[in-house]
Amino acid sequence: MAPPSDLRAWIALLEREGELVRVEAEVDPDLEITEIVDRTVKAGGPALLFTRPRGSRHPLLINQFGTERRMSMAFGVSHLDEVAQKLSDVIEMQPPQGIAEKVRGLKKLKSIADSMPRQVRAAPCQEVVLTGEEIDLDLLPIQRCWPGDPAPFVTLPAVITRDPVTGTRNVGMYRMQKLDRRTTAMHWQIHKDGAADWRGMGERLEVAVALGLDPVTAYSASAPLPKHIDEFMLAGFLRGEPVELVRGRTVSLDVPANAEIVLEGYIAKGELTTEGPFGDHTGYYSPAEPFPVFHLTALTMRRNAIYPSIVVGQPPAEDAWLGKATERIFLPAVRMSVPEIVDYDLPAAGAFHNCVIVSVRKAFPGHARKVMHAIWGLGMLSLSKSVVVVDEWVDVHDYEQVFFRVCANVDPKRDLVLTEGPLDHLDHAPTLPFYGGKLGIDATHKGPDEGARPWPEEIVMSPEIRELVDRRWEEYGLGGGKASANGSRRRPLRQLLRR
Repeated sequence: MAPPSDLRAWIALLEREGELVRVEAEVDPDLEITEIVDRTVKAGGPALLFTRPRGSRHPLLINQFGTERRMSMAFGVSHLDEVAQKLSDVIEMQPPQGIAEKVRGLKKLKSIADSMPRQVRAAPCQEVVLTGEEIDLDLLPIQRCWPGDPAPFVTLPAVITRDPVTGTRNVGMYRMQKLDRRTTAMHWQIHKDGAADWRGMGERLEVAVALGLDPVTAYSASAPLPKHIDEFMLAGFLRGEPVELVRGRTVSLDVPANAEIVLEGYIAKGELTTEGPFGDHTGYYSPAEPFPVFHLTALTMRRNAIYPSIVVGQPPAEDAWLGKATERIFLPAVRMSVPEIVDYDLPAAGAFHNCVIVSVRKAFPGHARKVMHAIWGLGMLSLSKSVVVVDEWVDVHDYEQVFFRVCANVDPKRDLVLTEGPLDHLDHAPTLPFYGGKLGIDATHKGPDEGARPWPEEIVMSPEIRELVDRRWEEYGLGGGKASANGSRRRPLRQLLRR
């Protein structure tokens, strides 16, 4: 199944699959929608299309990514690991040895070449063009999400800029506080590529913001890509067809042709405003800080445009599955840098930057510590506050199993690593902003060469008895289906996210 081509095709698919509910009652984007959505997300409920948001003629779509099934549907797969395999096939390409391998290699290279964005002259996103005094953000049902938020925030944008030196395009997902009808704040965190473009700008930096994209392109704006890799190229590769782009009406930036809404404008050098506080994905309000001001020069739309939104807050929230998609999709890239890694998990309850659980093929003394430091030097994972390392046979997605290993295998005097380094901009816990302590926990089995006494044998039932019980299970009259053969207490991830 191919991923949806635009937001409207995505909505139609969600509706056909029973994954979307239309809310016909008038509902207020000021706090009321948040409470409805927060309850729906935590219950594992459907995507919601609010057809009558108070004060706007534009419907509001939310919770489109809020379950594992919908996140997989967005990519046209049955499981997110299938997307990772597609990326792995390219990352792990080796020089072909025979004719068949050469043909397969050429097909892979062609799929990369075919992923580059394609330019078009006319586009649905410019069916309505508002400039000058016509520009009015009040037309859109922008949410004020939490009581402490001082204003409405655009929460699901694809913000497009260009590196002032290299001209490389960057697409990122950065929240935008509405200041008035024609200006917003732009929340460019210190470690993000948008902030790098801002720091390197001349007197003026052009910006375009695309809202209401097909789900793969919307996801790609949130992906932690290296600065030289085009997010629209990644979207094209994952979609299996290129993203179509059209030149903006008042900026020299290309924008997704099938976007529902596009905001065009600029940022002037040195112009800052107070942005925040904002009820963030950490579960706390991020503080008010100075950030640049985005001035709109045009607002373009499809006819009857649909406005997309997302609510973050105390996990689990909808963004949990955007984070889980990144976790799965980028596993091959992580393994390319640290080959001994078997799997990893970024718990939603850890807000994705507070904890990494990683399983490794341990080969030498201190190997777990080597992996910790590798993660603390790897892209956006470098902002991780704590790293838990377990052996290769441990299921990193089973948090009870991981916690058992931490409790059973760790001598705090020997197995804890305390260090310091850069931390996420949104982390309120460190004494200094952006920098603080880091914790590594080595929960692997230890050998004498790591200062341990002889390690005891782990309790495991013999394979013969497990097979015997499997065969005879129905005879026991215990019901409830066959229990797990390995005794695992694992709960599905969706249950963990729902609490």
